[in-house]
Amino acid sequence: MKTFYWLVKREFWENRGSFLFAPVICGGVVLLLTLMGVIAGEVFRSRAGVHVSGMDFAQLRSHLDAGDLDKFSMALDITMLVPSMLIGLVLFFVVFFYCTNTLADERRDRSILFWKSLPISDRATVLSKVVSAVVVAPVIATLAGIAAGLALLVLLAIAASFHGVNLWEMLWSLPHPLRITAHLLSNLPLYVVWSLPTVGWLMLCSAWARSKQFLWALALPIGSGILVGWFGLMDLFHRGTLWYWKNIVGRLLLSVFPGGWMPDHALGMAMGGADASRMFVSLTDYSLLLTPPFLIGAVAGIVMIAGAIWLRRWRVDG
Repeated sequence: MKTFYWLVKREFWENRGSFLFAPVICGGVVLLLTLMGVIAGEVFRSRAGVHVSGMDFAQLRSHLDAGDLDKFSMALDITMLVPSMLIGLVLFFVVFFYCTNTLADERRDRSILFWKSLPISDRATVLSKVVSAVVVAPVIATLAGIAAGLALLVLLAIAASFHGVNLWEMLWSLPHPLRITAHLLSNLPLYVVWSLPTVGWLMLCSAWARSKQFLWALALPIGSGILVGWFGLMDLFHRGTLWYWKNIVGRLLLSVFPGGWMPDHALGMAMGGADASRMFVSLTDYSLLLTPPFLIGAVAGIVMIAGAIWLRRWRVDG
């Protein structure tokens, strides 16, 4: 267990630029752009001679009905989630390219010969890379998104306080920062299971392909999707081409995107204007782990990870 811990720690230190700095920088950029927007707004307000009078929370609430308060609450919830959404996009690229290159890079720089000379199994090495991709990177990205979201709310409250508008009480009554934080953290186990098909496929390509692992990882699923659509092969199984692209190609290439398991009813809630905290309740549903998309995807991912372990055992050349 101690050896495995150090293997995971090695992966973190070798990839801390993408695992740590990328989400932190992305969150910082969001805060910087927000600050620039606030400053630009102040400049335009000053030039236009617009004056904002002070107002506390009780006065503001007296001017809004229940529907307006719900909309304002939803706007604050979405504001807090904006950094997490952008960092989630960064996480997708980080995990995707990490899994695509990690086993190929150690062959390319010949470091695999050094690691094979140590009493460390191929299984422990590959699984440490899997854990880094599905646990370490998402946990860091989630924490960075939460911190940036809370900082964004505080920044807006500070900007409003300069005009005598007290939003501090409002930030803890209308939005749901603690609830959203809890749901973002509780989504991590779902992400671990959901991402296994893509992680397994990319690592399998990384272990198998001698070069151009990225192109192989894309070309094989997309090419198969084109062939299925061209020949209408899925009609033999009473499945449409769209089903193949969504459940085969999509799961192989896009499952490392956070929230990819979002069910249709959650999408409907989002389109219908439901607040973010209610929508996250439907996303954090552990009963989804027992559904066929999760179970079949997890089994397929585990099989492909086993294939990557077997290939690493025998493949040491570039």
